[in-house]
Amino acid sequence: MLYPQKLSSKKQNIITLSLFIASIVIALILILINKLVNSEVHWAAMANAGIIYIWVTVIYSINKNINIAGHVLVQCIAISILTTYIDYKIGFRGWSIQISIPIIIIIANVTMFILTIVSYKKYVRYAIYQLIICIFSMLPAFFIAKHMLNSNVLSFVAIGISILNFVLTVCLCAKDVKDAVVRKFHL
Repeated sequence: MLYPQKLSSKKQNIITLSLFIASIVIALILILINKLVNSEVHWAAMANAGIIYIWVTVIYSINKNINIAGHVLVQCIAISILTTYIDYKIGFRGWSIQISIPIIIIIANVTMFILTIVSYKKYVRYAIYQLIICIFSMLPAFFIAKHMLNSNVLSFVAIGISILNFVLTVCLCAKDVKDAVVRKFHL
């Protein structure tokens, strides 16, 4: 049986650096084109925010000790920031905090719940990330309290799913979660 050749660390670093430099060149070209063609609409800034998001994902994924729950947390935060930035750049109509962030939170919580079920014995590795995602999931409650939303339906669904996910996690893995919190925070 033949196995695929693994890239050496040196080749991988050269490829990554080349792609990073290409991204910077593309970002600068986009800014130049934006300035020359239409300087009123800053579409290059949104495209460059997407490039930054891609590099956040790539750099985090290249890490040798990747934890899938940590990846879910980073993606949840990065995509929320990206969508909020895009919403802000196009005139802040509120779709990022009204639609996008609640959907991202729902997906992150469903993903964490699936991880809990699929890797029950390894759940201790995910417990802290689950707790952080649960805290992040209360962000729509802040938006509701500050009257920043026109419609609260998705936000209430996101908060409800987050609370349900946390309760189910505690029920399934209460002792493991307690041990992980004590160990991580030295309580």
